[in-house]
Amino acid sequence: MSDPDQQFLTLAAELSRQGMEAGHGGPFGSVVVLDGHVVGRGWNQVTSTNDPTAHAEVVAIRDACRALARFDLRGATLYASCEPCPMCLASALWARVDRIVYANDRFQAAEIGFDDALIYEQVASPPDNRIIPCEHRPNGAALAVFKAWCGKADRVPY
Repeated sequence: MSDPDQQFLTLAAELSRQGMEAGHGGPFGSVVVLDGHVVGRGWNQVTSTNDPTAHAEVVAIRDACRALARFDLRGATLYASCEPCPMCLASALWARVDRIVYANDRFQAAEIGFDDALIYEQVASPPDNRIIPCEHRPNGAALAVFKAWCGKADRVPY
C-alpha cells in the first residue's frame, strides 16, 4: 500500500474519531479522493441526524458529489476507516468510484457491536425469504412510468 493510501486512511480514522467524540454517531469515517485531492468527507451521523443512511461513506459520497456537481465519481477512490457495509458498498458502486480502500474489516466491526452479517445474508436471499416481507405486486401505473422513461428524450442515464 502506498503512502498516500495510508495518509487518506489516517484522515478517515481522524474523522471517525472526531465524529465519535462529538457524539455524531459510531466510530466510522471516510473520504473521497480524486486526483490526489480530498473532494468529500464524511463521518457517521446516524444517531445525531436520526438518519439510518447517514453512514460515513454515504455522507462522503454525497459531499463529493455536491462539491463536484456530478453524480458520477469515476476516477475517485473511497477511503474508509472500516470495510463498507452492504449499503455503503452499493452507494460506492452507484457512484462508480474506481477503488475502495479500508482499514478495519467487517469482523472487527462486529466485535464492537456493528455486525452486518444479517444484512449480507438478507441481500443474497430471494425476496420471498427475507425477514422483512417483500411482495411483488405488478402495477400498471408504475409500469407506465417505466415505459415513459424509455421514451423521454432528455433522460440522463446512470
